[in-house]
Amino acid sequence: MGDALSPEEKLHLITRNLQEVLGEEKVKEILKERELKVYWGTATTGKPHVAYFVPMSKIADFLKAGCEVTILFADLHAYLDNMKAPWELLELRTSYYENVIKAMLESIGVPLEKLRFIKGTDYQLSKEYTLDVYRLSSVVTQHDAKKAGAEVVKQVEHPLLSGLLYPGLQALDEEYLKVDAQFGGVDQRKIFTFAEKESKIDLLDRKEDVKKKLKKAFCEPGNVDNNGVLSFIKHVLFPLKSEFVILRDEKWGGNKTYTAYLDLEKDFADEVVHPGDLKNSVEVALNKLLDPIREKFNTPALKKLSSAAYPDPSKQKPVAKGPAKNSEPEEVIPSRLDIRVGRVISVDKHPDADSLYVEKIDVGEAEPRTVVSGLVQFAPREELQDRLVVVLCNLKPQKMRGIESKGMLLCASIEGASRKVEPLDPPAGSAPGERVFVKGYEKGQPDEELKPKKKVFEKLQADFKISEECIAQWKQTNFMTKLGYISCKSLKGGNIS
Repeated sequence: MGDALSPEEKLHLITRNLQEVLGEEKVKEILKERELKVYWGTATTGKPHVAYFVPMSKIADFLKAGCEVTILFADLHAYLDNMKAPWELLELRTSYYENVIKAMLESIGVPLEKLRFIKGTDYQLSKEYTLDVYRLSSVVTQHDAKKAGAEVVKQVEHPLLSGLLYPGLQALDEEYLKVDAQFGGVDQRKIFTFAEKESKIDLLDRKEDVKKKLKKAFCEPGNVDNNGVLSFIKHVLFPLKSEFVILRDEKWGGNKTYTAYLDLEKDFADEVVHPGDLKNSVEVALNKLLDPIREKFNTPALKKLSSAAYPDPSKQKPVAKGPAKNSEPEEVIPSRLDIRVGRVISVDKHPDADSLYVEKIDVGEAEPRTVVSGLVQFAPREELQDRLVVVLCNLKPQKMRGIESKGMLLCASIEGASRKVEPLDPPAGSAPGERVFVKGYEKGQPDEELKPKKKVFEKLQADFKISEECIAQWKQTNFMTKLGYISCKSLKGGNIS
């Protein structure tokens, strides 16, 4: 296809969806004369996850533009990056990466014969390369090497010397691979937000695991700025298919095909598209991409490779417990709590506990959550039915008299001779799933699940209070949604639990 395109059309394909292009004029000059030679390198460390489809879809663009593409499996770099890949596992991990990446490219219809695959150790251990490393170390200052490495090497309090070598080796790669350009992230450690922070979907996850992880992914109604699910559609699914289909029930308008990402983003911002429908549609599209990869890795040989390259940590030698000597204590801040607006769909008495209700609450996910709360003596069922509430969603699920509760309904309370309890009220007009935050802490990502032993909620809850204006606060700073304050009816000065 590349031959039929003009240099301008090739440049558009090569540069689209990139955050930054360095040396664009040089690229234009080369395209007038011949095809561009480009490489993408990946250090063979942890298991590739679904966000690796981001660079794969870009590699598809390069090939459509007629580029000669090299994929470098940077096995030596993997070891030098704070020893993320143990020396004895380098060869196995490289083999795993090669098989996975070939399967991913086949899954999105990229012809492998147009690609060149090279291992770093194929040339990085040669006499010539080693001499060049020494030459480079004699002209690069420690300061410059450290600055360059800060973007790609894991930062620790006592860095290893290998971290200073890493950026120099990366600079030499272009020379030894005989390429014109390198494709990579502005900050490679932050490129994979969707998989790392949201749901960690592995390329070999079963369909039921994909469903479970997507269900947990943060996807607040109307929020397009801090939404990993939308990012995945924008950076992976749209570039691959040039369209995205929202699958939904006829009563909500039926299926809708989007041919421009911005139209989908606008409909989500306007709450025309519900987070549950968005997640369900991503689940279907993602499974179509993953099915051929799962199938390929279902052979005995690749199953064996997978378990050898990434041995089960529970079967490894136990590591001494306790925090690392120089590790910093975790910051206990409100943004670690996943608090959302919910709508009570149904309220029933707990079959085995007179003081408990079992509620089904819509918190913006594909299915309502089951929440057990001790509100029987404080709120009649009809008062709770269909009302908006505030739900803490990332506590570890807990069985309460035989029924698993997957959240906590937050209430104001005043202790005393006659205890009073009122569910907190979101602002009028709020939608299920909208994030509740403390002002000033709206940007942080909630923990996927709060670990009971760390008592994050309990430490924060010690400073929860209802103000004299009946507004919910943490350290005298208001709990809010994008529409206004979280409040209660009348319990001034109360606690929140």
